[in-house]
Amino acid sequence: MSVVLISGGTGLIGTKLTRHLTGSGHEVILLSRKQRKISKDPKITYSFWDVKKQFIDPSVIKKADHIIHLAGAGVMDKRWTEDYKKEIIESRTKSSELIIKALEENIHHVRSFVSASAIGWYGADVNPLIHKDGFIETDPADKGFLGETCVLWENSIEPLTVTGIRLVKLRTGIVLSNAGGAYKEFTMPFKFGVAGILGDGKQIISWIHIDDLCRMYIEAMENDELHGAYNAVAPLPVSNKKLIIEAAEKIRHKFYIPVHVPSFLLKLFLGKKSVEILKSATVSDKKIKLTGFTFLYPTIEVALDELTSSK
Repeated sequence: MSVVLISGGTGLIGTKLTRHLTGSGHEVILLSRKQRKISKDPKITYSFWDVKKQFIDPSVIKKADHIIHLAGAGVMDKRWTEDYKKEIIESRTKSSELIIKALEENIHHVRSFVSASAIGWYGADVNPLIHKDGFIETDPADKGFLGETCVLWENSIEPLTVTGIRLVKLRTGIVLSNAGGAYKEFTMPFKFGVAGILGDGKQIISWIHIDDLCRMYIEAMENDELHGAYNAVAPLPVSNKKLIIEAAEKIRHKFYIPVHVPSFLLKLFLGKKSVEILKSATVSDKKIKLTGFTFLYPTIEVALDELTSSK
């Protein structure tokens, strides 16, 4: 089995991905900002790194067969002040630079490098005639903040292409997980009997179940045929209203009241990042499906069934 080095491995995706990897017999090394962190699982070890000081233990680079790069400040964690926007960008680009520098300076046997990216690359739906099946990987980046962030993010990893290491970038949609992220926020009002539909609810959400996302990371890591960018989204995007109502039906059955949260309130409380909450983004999964990848949770109904039963 392989040794997999993961940055950002203690976050929502990294935590679940680590379980998938160790469950398959892989050894995982998690890069951590905490020194002397110890795991109870013999298949998991922690290694200290400091992106600001550009420090990483070269021994973990030498041990790794694969690297999965998830590190980055949460896009929706805080208001988009100029300082936080800078942190969002630099937490991604500077961490990429550190890992690449370590690979250049040390003898290693890394075979693949799988980097996170996001469907924020594409911006909002524009012309349904051009994008009737959704945005594809060759579409240009949006000119907004997230589009520019994704360009800088992906460009920061591109120097790997001259090293002979196979590079895959997964542009991830809205991840559905009981452990956190957008889905937990969407369903939080349910405990008060309220199903909060954001804005008019017509905006399209390109989503993916967290288990399918983890499987896609492992496929990208193990399948030598995968190169470049792939959209990590489920086959059938849904509107915000459909997602909320379907989830409310599963969790509350008939005991809920649908309530539209006005756009102006979202803009007032969330500031500039409300654009992402209200944005409609239809993103295509065709490229990843052409590789032979199959989804365990291709529809929102099947995904919500699993999330509800495992809660």
